[in-house]
Amino acid sequence: MPWKARRLEPIERENDALRTTIVRLRHELRTKQTAVSGLELALHQRHKTIDDLVGKLEWVRDQNRRLNEEADRLAEMVRLSPDPF
Repeated sequence: MPWKARRLEPIERENDALRTTIVRLRHELRTKQTAVSGLELALHQRHKTIDDLVGKLEWVRDQNRRLNEEADRLAEMVRLSPDPF
């Protein structure tokens, strides 16, 4: 044999260590992916809530505008009506 025979034991230990590292990293990755999915869901729900509240706010502002217009019309009617006394 033109080359020296290498002992397999150190290579096998290194291989086992690398397998362990791969298993640990895969577990970490799954954990982080789960966390990201949860955060994405929370973000989606928050955006939906914000959109709903913006819609309600627009509706209330429109309602207030209409009520102010009606109050102005009624005030003008009162101002123009003859004094009953």
